Amino acid sequence: MAKAKAKDQKKAKKENAIIRYIKDTRSELKKIKWPTREETVRLTQLVLVVTVVMGLFLWAMDVLFSWWLGGILTSNPWSIGLVIVTLVVGVAAFVILRRRQGQY
Repeated sequence: MAKAKAKDQKKAKKENAIIRYIKDTRSELKKIKWPTREETVRLTQLVLVVTVVMGLFLWAMDVLFSWWLGGILTSNPWSIGLVIVTLVVGVAAFVILRRRQGQY
């Protein structure tokens, strides 16, 4: 008889665990502060604008670097000069910023 009771208790615990999980999930979902319709629309618009702007920026950078690399590969002096100027300015900016932070 004691064994039958123990089996019934194990079976009840398994069922209770699932039911408890569902109840806990429902109670947690009730605690969530869901955004209003206006907030959802505003945030969706913001995401779309940022996505379009970043897409245009990345497209422009791709076109610029493609032109730049094409000029370097065809030995265009303007492209090669632009690379040199960019490297010099980049290194100078790096050194100046590091000195201001006290790194050097």
